[in-house]
Amino acid sequence: MATIKKKALVIGAGTGGYPCAIRLGQLGVDAMLVEKDKPGGVCLNVGCIPSKALISATKLYHKAQHAKDMGLSFGQPAVDMVQMQVWKSGIVKKLTGGVQTLVKGAGTTYVKATAEFLDAHRVKLTYSDGKPEDIVEAEHIVIATGSLPIEIPGFKFDHKRVLDSTSALDLATIPKRMVCVGGGIIGLELGQTFQRLGAQLVVLEGLTRILNGVDLECAEVVARQIKKDGGQIHTGAKAIGWEERNGEAVVKAEVGGKVVEFPCDVILVAVGRRPVSQGFGLDKTGVKVSQRGFIEVDSRLQTNVPGIYAVGDIVGQPMLAHKASHEGEVVAEVIAGKKTINDARQIPNVVFTEPEIASSGLTVEEAEAKGRKTNVGKFPFVVSGRAMAIGETSGFVKIVTDAEDDRVLGVHIVGPEASDLISEAALAIEMGAYAEDIALTIHPHPTLSEAVMEAAKHALGEAIHIGNTKRSH
Repeated sequence: MATIKKKALVIGAGTGGYPCAIRLGQLGVDAMLVEKDKPGGVCLNVGCIPSKALISATKLYHKAQHAKDMGLSFGQPAVDMVQMQVWKSGIVKKLTGGVQTLVKGAGTTYVKATAEFLDAHRVKLTYSDGKPEDIVEAEHIVIATGSLPIEIPGFKFDHKRVLDSTSALDLATIPKRMVCVGGGIIGLELGQTFQRLGAQLVVLEGLTRILNGVDLECAEVVARQIKKDGGQIHTGAKAIGWEERNGEAVVKAEVGGKVVEFPCDVILVAVGRRPVSQGFGLDKTGVKVSQRGFIEVDSRLQTNVPGIYAVGDIVGQPMLAHKASHEGEVVAEVIAGKKTINDARQIPNVVFTEPEIASSGLTVEEAEAKGRKTNVGKFPFVVSGRAMAIGETSGFVKIVTDAEDDRVLGVHIVGPEASDLISEAALAIEMGAYAEDIALTIHPHPTLSEAVMEAAKHALGEAIHIGNTKRSH
């Protein structure tokens, strides 16, 4: 058993770990990145990338079905799910292969092995190919082990009838009926994907609304679309269990005080994710872990143990890839001796439902809970020339401003390409911009981004292409 000495060791090559490893290399730190599975973590392999590939394919399929409205005809579109999976896997393979190239190109050592803490500064590496184990001694160790889907009582994952997000992404056939336990982001993204491919969708959500934490008006637009496409949404519903009956799965749930049965082909359980904080010797380090399994860190992503850091899902909400990547880069700079802290004012959130939802900053309710009086500007896509031209007019842009000085507090978008439009809002909030800053920025025409400008003008009472409820001054 050989001992390898490194300045820094990163455990986990997901969207928190590999950017950290790359930045460490860029900064000249002698570092190693260790990953027991595939590079890229959940996001690249079984999360963000493969799910958005399938979502993009289904959007194109849906548009093709309505192409006659634009005067286009090229036969009845058909779905080859096997080929779609091949295409999706090709994208994943390219990206994950690129991760190793980038890490090595930056000068960081990449190792495929299982890591296990021996103490706060020593980690044992076990190789799957039978190679003798190594011990890595590192002054700085970054934990980026990510998260896993939560399993609930009565719904043990068998990846045939009861699916988690990973197995749902690998379906080679389109189920005729799908019950989604959980009306959050992951459940609705995948649920709507298969709904638009032809599955009958039933959503069972325990809370009083779907997409909890997302602006309510935005969530309602998605709810209407699910119902318009033939789906059912049951809120205040508690899934009890399921049984196999007559060649189908039957889900039992308490809805409105009664037990209701929902027959289906597959059950997608998407009720959240849990941190991976066990199984690699973390208890031998003295690092503080919450009751829910999250590692506690400060503004420099340092744990209570000197020299040990944590980034990404393992440190808590929001569990977002871009948040993890930012934290990974911050930690790399901290290790390199820079005076860097994690001081982001906001973290944009995107929901790839139909239509998309994207948000940055505070909702009206959140702002008022902080004692802020607000104004709201709103511009619907139904009057956007660009939205009409692409046939996607559902939704709106909403801007929340401080009533005292018109500073932008939050932006919430539901509609076409919301995921790409939100970055302007994120920058505005990060730099402390005012509604006037957005309103006076000339936006190109005809584009979807004009809706952001118009919403800002509407908050000021100066909108041109929609009536104003507030007098201009």
